[in-house]
Amino acid sequence: MPDQPVLHMIAGKIASGKSTLAAELSAGKGTVRISEDAWLNALFADQMTTPKDYVRCTARLRAAVGPHVGDLLRAGVSVVLDFAANTPEVRSWMRGIVDDTGAAHRLHVLQADDALCLDRLRARNASGAHPFFVTEEQFHLFTQHYVPPQPDEGFDLVFHPQTG
Repeated sequence: MPDQPVLHMIAGKIASGKSTLAAELSAGKGTVRISEDAWLNALFADQMTTPKDYVRCTARLRAAVGPHVGDLLRAGVSVVLDFAANTPEVRSWMRGIVDDTGAAHRLHVLQADDALCLDRLRARNASGAHPFFVTEEQFHLFTQHYVPPQPDEGFDLVFHPQTG
């Protein structure tokens, strides 16, 4: 286990590779992954039909998961928070965990254009392996709200250019 636990956070559009990167980051010893999609599916799948539903459900999930993430970090366990760090609001919640625990942190930023994400989304939807089917219309709707992290937010940024 590392001397100081690390909170890994990930920003990127839908199907940019966030969960793939999260799995890679959590492969190390002393690191756990907490997946927003897995928890949302288990707790709220029957309640999520619109983007407004997603916002409501993920806010409830963040309220429940945040203290647990803090406890893990204080116990010396690194955490890969496989939640979309795609808006200043969500990143503010994550920043609160960092500030509260004093954990080291990395905000991984997946850089992928819409065409690549849409190709990956089509493949993901066709495979049926992901808990949520996302339409191209929903992709564009959510992408409108994506705000890349800015240096003044105070995160240690790690950029991951994505190619097809």
